[in-house]
Amino acid sequence: MKKNLIFLAILMISALAQAQFIKEKSLNIQIGYGLSGPYYSNDDIVDSGFFLQGEYILKAASWVEFRPYAGLIITNSNGKDLNENPTNEKAETKAFLMGGKARLRAPIPWVAPYVEIGIGTSIGKFETYTAYTNIHKSGIIYHIPFAFGLEFGRDHNFDLGFTYYFQPTVEQYAGALAFGISIPLKS
Repeated sequence: MKKNLIFLAILMISALAQAQFIKEKSLNIQIGYGLSGPYYSNDDIVDSGFFLQGEYILKAASWVEFRPYAGLIITNSNGKDLNENPTNEKAETKAFLMGGKARLRAPIPWVAPYVEIGIGTSIGKFETYTAYTNIHKSGIIYHIPFAFGLEFGRDHNFDLGFTYYFQPTVEQYAGALAFGISIPLKS
């Protein structure tokens, strides 16, 4: 099943890359403050770390883009909850991310809000330990990316947003507050 999903994703990405309806292509690099948290917890915990991602942007119209991506997220627990109280609960992720998503953007000059959703895989090590969950998993799992934020600049070459990867298999989410720069590619 996993091999079929990966094959299908690669096939769709290569088909989009050759599609006639693509108006512009560019590369987006994002860096940010990584976060991960459990779905269910007694304590309010969010583990922190580092996030880095690259996206190949295929612009179909001024308001829609397709974005195959590859990235890295690493989060670690500091043993405390959000109120600085000690806790044994944690939701750590050390994973390589890849997949595809679609971005819908309001075609507004200079500052444009956006939302994106897609499907992808996480490859790495995941730990979710709470009063309700005790999951320690290594390998490949699926995730559902969801993001929202603002693109800004004359050509919308910069963005600031929240990006999340919901990982139901390990009952946690990973994400980031990220800043991105888009670099146009010549045809």
